[in-house]
Amino acid sequence: MSMTHKLDFEIKTQWDGRLVNHSPVQLSIAKNEDEDGGIIIEVVAPFYDDPPPPVSSGSSQPGLWDYEVVEAFFLGEEDKYLEVEICPHGQYLVLQLDGTRNIIKEGLPLEFVALIQDDRSFWRGSAKLPAAYLPGGLRRFNAYAIHGTGAEREYESLYPAEGDKHDCPDFHRLEYFRDVDWTGVVDVAALPSTSSVWK
Repeated sequence: MSMTHKLDFEIKTQWDGRLVNHSPVQLSIAKNEDEDGGIIIEVVAPFYDDPPPPVSSGSSQPGLWDYEVVEAFFLGEEDKYLEVEICPHGQYLVLQLDGTRNIIKEGLPLEFVALIQDDRSFWRGSAKLPAAYLPGGLRRFNAYAIHGTGAEREYESLYPAEGDKHDCPDFHRLEYFRDVDWTGVVDVAALPSTSSVWK
């Protein structure tokens, strides 16, 4: 009996490489055994309740990056990439992009649940992502977390930018994404170069 491979990540740095001053956001990606080729993204993160939650709940939320959120980016061939954003209050946002910041589809449906711990110190989220959402030739990855408002807003990155080269955060700097060994989690060779979702 083989054990499913799982990828575990911790977001320990801010967007420019400085260390975060709290427990790191934990993010894992595993094969979804209930769906052919799909994956499950799980998050455990400190809960700030800052800014206040969006008005809607449990649904796709445009502009979710303006709230408290954890984001996972999956980069494939020809700079096609998927952006998945999840929020402690149950909202989510799934974007497909073809080239840097060039959104071609927005608001794709997602099976997502979030739970804020009773003492409100942290939250958990679990999202089931269909294989068809992933870009063909999947290879690189990055993840981010955002919270706070105004001057206190923090932008955290799994693989940060070189702070001395930039003066502001930008999560779409694809050159800082890193290769990931997807073996046992995603059958990259089985991903079509252009799935029906990407057309």
